[in-house]
Amino acid sequence: MLHFHQLADDTRARLFAHPPCPFDADTPVGDLGAALGATLYMPATRPRLARDLLRQGAAGAVSSVVCLEDAIADADVPAAQANAVRQLRELGARAHQGEAEDHLPLIFIRVRQPEQIGQITAGLGDQRDILAGFVLPKFTDLTGPRFLDAVRDASARHDHPLLAMPVIESPEVVYRESRHDILAGVAALLAKHREIIPAVRIGATDLCAALGIRRSRELTIYDIGPVADVIYDIVNILGRADGSGFPITGPVWEYFPDRDRLFKPQLRESPFVEHHAPRLRNALLNADLDGLIREVVLDRANGLTGKTVVHPSHLLTVHALSVVSHEEHSDAVDVIAQSAAGGGVTASGYRNKMNEAGPHLAWAQRTLTRARMFGVAREDVGLVDLLAAGQEAQQSRERSA
Repeated sequence: MLHFHQLADDTRARLFAHPPCPFDADTPVGDLGAALGATLYMPATRPRLARDLLRQGAAGAVSSVVCLEDAIADADVPAAQANAVRQLRELGARAHQGEAEDHLPLIFIRVRQPEQIGQITAGLGDQRDILAGFVLPKFTDLTGPRFLDAVRDASARHDHPLLAMPVIESPEVVYRESRHDILAGVAALLAKHREIIPAVRIGATDLCAALGIRRSRELTIYDIGPVADVIYDIVNILGRADGSGFPITGPVWEYFPDRDRLFKPQLRESPFVEHHAPRLRNALLNADLDGLIREVVLDRANGLTGKTVVHPSHLLTVHALSVVSHEEHSDAVDVIAQSAAGGGVTASGYRNKMNEAGPHLAWAQRTLTRARMFGVAREDVGLVDLLAAGQEAQQSRERSA
């Protein structure tokens, strides 16, 4: 996998001072968790699931989840599971024969019950290496052990290492009186399985459901106070920078365009005018992507990385916002160098802030990890440039299809 592989070589050279590095399922889990980007969920009932995974991989998706849980009606689970196994076997066979397109995304399956993990890996047969791992729903310290044991057992039985991404979304985590004990128990449990946990996911839709809430497209998840409190505690307990934490992914953005607005757009005109891209701004607003942009910015400010998405139009936005700016990279390199020299504080190379080697070290290390996975923009390149290049590449693919 490689972020922004869909761009032409000369376009990548124009945009990136340091281009993204390739990665795969064998990449160390800490780097892999930082590299997941926009993880595209799709229901396992899709009749052309294999084709859809290929198409979205070509368009820039690097991680995907085939869902057998909330996206599937109870009565449809057996047929959906059979469909997923059949189509992933087909996809694996094509990949082994060199017929599948390059840049297949990492593929995870979100199961309902631990027993499905063994059933699916057995059903995939000699094509099981098409699967990166499993997403574990409604994860708590009580439900988690059976899921993790099932992943371990399937890996050992078939000599194929599998990853596990737990989803924090149970009502007990929402309830204040039980939340901290459950999260502390989850932290202790995951610490025993650290080498197979690339990231912890947040199921914001289920967290809202526990309180009878559904947020509108006009609001970010951080405007929903009771759920924002849960996210803060998840980051506080499971996302610490002391070596005990894990990458925490941003919750789902579940909207795509279809109606008029209530509030004003959240994107200033001037950056787009300066880049001669007013049509791009209009396209983003028409697709309601200004709300997604704001939420991704708030995700990062609150310690989250990557995001769950349900529509391909969200991929480019999340990935463009994940690129490390030239200024961020300059600051991170300075902090690392200052720390190696014994600490202290210096003015940033951009002369607009102070860089402190001690307090900023963990941030700098995480920033350089993100820089390896998503690249570093050139000094004069910003979000608008990245979005415009991605949109142009998409339009070019559509014209040639």
